[in-house]
Amino acid sequence: MKLDSKTIAALAERLESAEVNAREVARTSDDYPDMDSDDAYAVQHAIRARKEARGHRTVGFKAGLTSFAKMKQMRADTPCFGFLSDYMSRQDGGEIALRELIHPRVEAGICVMTKATLKGPGCHVGAVMAAIDFVLPVVEIIDSRYRNFDFDLNSLIADNSSAARFVSGGRARNAEDIDLRTLGVVLEKNGQIVSMAAGAAVLGHPAAAVAMLANHLGKRGQELPAGTFVMTGGVTEAIAVAAGDHIAARFQYLGSVSMRFA
Repeated sequence: MKLDSKTIAALAERLESAEVNAREVARTSDDYPDMDSDDAYAVQHAIRARKEARGHRTVGFKAGLTSFAKMKQMRADTPCFGFLSDYMSRQDGGEIALRELIHPRVEAGICVMTKATLKGPGCHVGAVMAAIDFVLPVVEIIDSRYRNFDFDLNSLIADNSSAARFVSGGRARNAEDIDLRTLGVVLEKNGQIVSMAAGAAVLGHPAAAVAMLANHLGKRGQELPAGTFVMTGGVTEAIAVAAGDHIAARFQYLGSVSMRFA
């Protein structure tokens, strides 16, 4: 780590304030170009602690940069991860208030609920599949707090991997009943198809993202307990939204998820 505890606390306050007040800020790495990933996750952890101290519950985790193209673009060899707070959840078919966000984008993904503890190092896809209780469809609303949606990897991690809102719904299914790799997804905006993908867009298999999360936590002496909600990352590209837009994601076997922006 390159940053001291005082700097980490100050960065956490700046980024969380930017989120709460829906205002953009300069990239963290612009002021601290030597920060490393341990620094970035320390800032993220401090943001989580601030939220929990105010009574917000942490309800799960998310993976980001789960496509090989995105990892190459960000010069990363593994996805990045973030946490999900209770207030980020929105009802299927409900309204998302744009005044609470800066420059939101939507992407469809697959989420899992675990029924057994997962712990790294050495966690693999097989272990994850055995530990999945059920799978659900999700649409994540990502919203970087950085000016012009411009960030590098460590700035992204520090900003809780752009976590903002999420909407889950559809039908819960047992993972053994479907092939998560070939599961098809269609993302629509205002009735027009804007993206199509399959589960394999996430690291070849969505469970691979969960395994990497477990291994990431294992390096820090932590684990994924039973009953953990994990969003495995976007299978579609991220689509910008504006007031009046209606978003619907249709998942093979899992039903659909929708929302409107106002």
